[in-house]
Amino acid sequence: MIYELRIYECLPGRLPALLKRFNDHTLKLWDKHGIRQAGFFTTMIGESHQRLTYFVAWESLAEREVKWAAFGSDPDWHKARDDSERDGQILSNISSQLLSPTAFSSVK
Repeated sequence: MIYELRIYECLPGRLPALLKRFNDHTLKLWDKHGIRQAGFFTTMIGESHQRLTYFVAWESLAEREVKWAAFGSDPDWHKARDDSERDGQILSNISSQLLSPTAFSSVK
């Protein structure tokens, strides 16, 4: 299993719009495309309270490539994204890391 760590930095005051988009649209589209989330988090204490951090679980890099491309080209995703940004851009930055669990990790 490969885990993708994604961190979304929101513009000031825009985190609620991002959370709403994930809750109301993105996760349903992920289900449609077979994308498995492995946890979502907001920052309680740390650098920024305008951050969404989450993990996606992949069987392989090939699975990620196919499913991420299908999701990214889905017209329903484009509509949900565009509708959620009617009041302005939400994100200032996205970072991503692909992680492999160690032999002693409780997550495999």
